[in-house]
Amino acid sequence: MALVWRLTQIALNRPSVMQKDLCFAAPDPTAIPIRLVASDGALDDLTQAQRAWAEHHGFRGALGQNCALPGTDGQPVMVLLGTGTPQERLCRRFALGHAIAGLPQATYLLSNPPKGADGAELALGYLFSCYRFDRYRDQGRAPARLIAPDGVDAAQLERIAAAEALTRDLINTPAEDMGPDALEAAARDLAGAFGATISVTTGDDLLAANFPLIHTVGRAAARAPRLIEMRWGKGKQTLTLIGKGVCFDTGGLNLKPGASMGLMKKDMGGAATVLGLARMIMSEGLDITLRVLIPAVENAVSGASFRPGDIFTARNGKTVEINNTDAEGRLVLADALALANEEPADLTISMATLTGAARVAVGPDIAPFFTDDDGLAADLARHAALVADPVWRLPFHPAYEGLIEPGIADLDNAPSGGMAGAITAALFLRRFVPDVPRYAHFDIYAWSQSNAPGRPKGGLGQGARALFALLNATGTKT
Repeated sequence: MALVWRLTQIALNRPSVMQKDLCFAAPDPTAIPIRLVASDGALDDLTQAQRAWAEHHGFRGALGQNCALPGTDGQPVMVLLGTGTPQERLCRRFALGHAIAGLPQATYLLSNPPKGADGAELALGYLFSCYRFDRYRDQGRAPARLIAPDGVDAAQLERIAAAEALTRDLINTPAEDMGPDALEAAARDLAGAFGATISVTTGDDLLAANFPLIHTVGRAAARAPRLIEMRWGKGKQTLTLIGKGVCFDTGGLNLKPGASMGLMKKDMGGAATVLGLARMIMSEGLDITLRVLIPAVENAVSGASFRPGDIFTARNGKTVEINNTDAEGRLVLADALALANEEPADLTISMATLTGAARVAVGPDIAPFFTDDDGLAADLARHAALVADPVWRLPFHPAYEGLIEPGIADLDNAPSGGMAGAITAALFLRRFVPDVPRYAHFDIYAWSQSNAPGRPKGGLGQGARALFALLNATGTKT
């Protein structure tokens, strides 16, 4: 009993996931101006002394290179910041905003901000570079302060950055502090902040409510599996978001090797990204009826674990043969998608860290998606490019349908052979939403492998900003 009490006290004393406000600086007449200079940019309008100073320090306008020009008192009167070439900026998105955040601590103001999408990317890159995951350790000095550049919607960018910070915090938090119960708590906090309603079906109640696959995957864990459902808004356009919430994935009885288990705290990245997108939608006040479904489980190992060779019946009556307990994400999504299919929305989106095959196909930086709707695919690609949130369409290839049909059951959760793994997983999911008019599935990585401009190593939202840009362009605000 003493041990149980002690563990309870430790759990109660742990810090919680906090929603961060990443903001621009208030107007300040003493702000230091930043002048953007391209790699071929002239400095003819500077004083002779300023040109000599910049040349002495090797300033050539390279991407992210900076040079502070001193005044007569030795204090900086201007910072030159290199913008490089268009090709360099294309290869290193958010580089300019990241460079500004890394300047010495002071308040800065862009004297010649870029226009349109370039200006928004710089400003958002700055906000993203201000993110720190400091739940367990002080992460060093605060970033420099930037006054919002002219021509950008500063308030909207701050809302997007806050949503991304929520996604990153949820993914970065280790499974000890981010189990199904903590993910539910985060969803409840979000619902409370924006007046959404929330309901949760937990443990054996999942069986009574006909969510057998969610229960099956999570039944071996000490923390009960659950289905989280959140609703918000009363707009004419209806949207359902489904996010995979596997808070840790051991692989089940098909146990992962240790090296493959190291990043499995991020296996709820789909749920985290969906919650971040929901925050964008609600904080922007889009005229949408929003429904969020998150099957939250831990794929653990115990005597109650489901087994290879088992056959289970999903919510929609389809039988599924288990050929690999490490292909559990599509199982929990299947029940949630079947529920979504019973109340078809105008647009249904699922997001999941589902397959390694998707990483092999497009790498960690691109969010692949599947849809049968050519118009939706084109709109997503266009808006993704506008907001520097790269996505790429992969096919629901019908010739592979037979690969997910094992013969002994309706569906196979892990076809043998290893070919087209991302596609067969997406085809499996599509079987559970036959009645929705428009469906897209995102197979995301949700992780930055190393420090990059605006994307420190760790959790990362992918695809959400592209979707938000599309929804914001086609919808109206309340």
